Amino acid sequence: MHPLVKLAKETIETYVREKRIISPPPELSPEMKERAGVFVSIKKRGCLRGCIGTFAPATACVAKEIIQNAISAATEDPRFPPVSPQELAEIECSVDVLSQPEKVSGKKELNPKKYGVIIKRGGCCGLLLPDLEGVETVEEQIRIAKLKAGIFPDEEAEIYRFEVKRYR
Repeated sequence: MHPLVKLAKETIETYVREKRIISPPPELSPEMKERAGVFVSIKKRGCLRGCIGTFAPATACVAKEIIQNAISAATEDPRFPPVSPQELAEIECSVDVLSQPEKVSGKKELNPKKYGVIIKRGGCCGLLLPDLEGVETVEEQIRIAKLKAGIFPDEEAEIYRFEVKRYR
């Protein structure tokens, strides 16, 4: 298991069982020392069970970002009830570390397998990670991100793209 994924899983298990927030490991790997946005995804029997993240760094390093977002994914994703202790043996985690988002001029600069998207209009913002099962086209990716942001499909919006390093 990759150290980033191990940290996410340990964080979730400790928090769900003991309601305690763990500290980052004493020796941080190079990728744990970086500052970046991070998403933690939880799956149970192959189905999404929680996913929360930040598209820009909100903490001092990736390790702290993982801890914060792992707890949120397990307990605060509004689509799911909090993860229970009985579920812990069945869950798998993945960690996506995001590159700095860059504004694009149009759909031709996107690829749903390679890039995630951030859609912004006014104070509304929606994000969709890249290479998600069932999302095959740029149009579908933008439609879902707009839906998440509360932006109507025909409304103009700023589009940003980013890449991820996905750890499983």
